[in-house]
Amino acid sequence: MTTLHLLGLCGSLRRASSHEIILRTAAEELLPAGVRLHLQPLHDIPLYNEDHDGDATPDAVRALREAARRADGVLLGSPEYNHGMSGVIKNTLDWLSRPHGRSPLKEKPVLAFTASPAFTGGVRAQQQLNESFWALQALLVPYPQIVIGSVGAKLGEGRLQDEAARQFLKQGIEAMVALIRRG
Repeated sequence: MTTLHLLGLCGSLRRASSHEIILRTAAEELLPAGVRLHLQPLHDIPLYNEDHDGDATPDAVRALREAARRADGVLLGSPEYNHGMSGVIKNTLDWLSRPHGRSPLKEKPVLAFTASPAFTGGVRAQQQLNESFWALQALLVPYPQIVIGSVGAKLGEGRLQDEAARQFLKQGIEAMVALIRRG
């Protein structure tokens, strides 16, 4: 069986971000056999500016686009800020929307999760994420929205420890892998 490569995108730049902890837990403990998850750093991605796209595209953006092209699927974690996705993720998706009509996410399976200290888990950001994925013509994995509420109580020792949240995320990843393998 061929190894599948997933791209992990973290919508928080904060050190010890709950989203990065969840992505690292997924990469190290929740993936099916034959699947790898690479977390792409987003710290050096500048704000989208069409004047700097094309020949002047920043190196960090080129690396991001290449990682997205090579990936078999994308696992994305976003906080909810003011009832929407994080600016980091919005900006990342703006860069990944180019070149127009040829996004490296076009027809690529994408699975998103949100997590929040609030009991709602960032559910309101999910609609914005879905709207952006549809605009990019990405393939939304047919799976219920993954929202992890009261996230602080579910993390410990640098891991996602809540068993229900772990299983729900793991099953979402398995659904994405099944979609990829079906071709």
